[in-house]
Amino acid sequence: MIHLSDVLPKSIQGVRDKAVFLIGYAGAFRRSELVGLDLDDVRFEPEGVRITVRKSKTDQEGAGHTKDINYAAHSANCPVKALKRWIEEAHIESGPLFRPINRHGQVLPQRLTAQSVALIVKRVVKAMKLDPEQFSGHSLRAGFVTDAIKHGIQSQAIRRVTGHKSESTLAEYFREADTFDYNIVAKLGL
Repeated sequence: MIHLSDVLPKSIQGVRDKAVFLIGYAGAFRRSELVGLDLDDVRFEPEGVRITVRKSKTDQEGAGHTKDINYAAHSANCPVKALKRWIEEAHIESGPLFRPINRHGQVLPQRLTAQSVALIVKRVVKAMKLDPEQFSGHSLRAGFVTDAIKHGIQSQAIRRVTGHKSESTLAEYFREADTFDYNIVAKLGL
């Protein structure tokens, strides 16, 4: 298992990129949802973090959706700890949660853009020695769904995280190229 702390720079940008990557993946966030988050949308609980998405692609009325993200088994890749560290080191007290950083390492007050999330994903996967051309900002959400299915997590639980209303929409994330990874024959006991 790759620990992001081992491959990302030991800078405020590395701290931010780790938090964006891990929270984006663990919460199956869309890029627009990630950049739309404010500190007020985040509530740390003993079990992890509860994040309220106030508006998303499929919720234009703004009814909201809550995503609960637990502490990870491996501390080095824990999305909750990564988010706490980002908030503390960036000295965020209110306003946008994920922010740009200038060339002097200063955290700026405005929001990241959706395009920035895509660039962060590419930078992180490149640091992990993966081909950045194979990944995009959407890879966090798609990767979560694909990995959850591979690990046998019930679709209802996956949809609770992703916010998908129907099974058919969720099924679009299933990647045929990964079918050997599911090892269905072994799971059937053959």
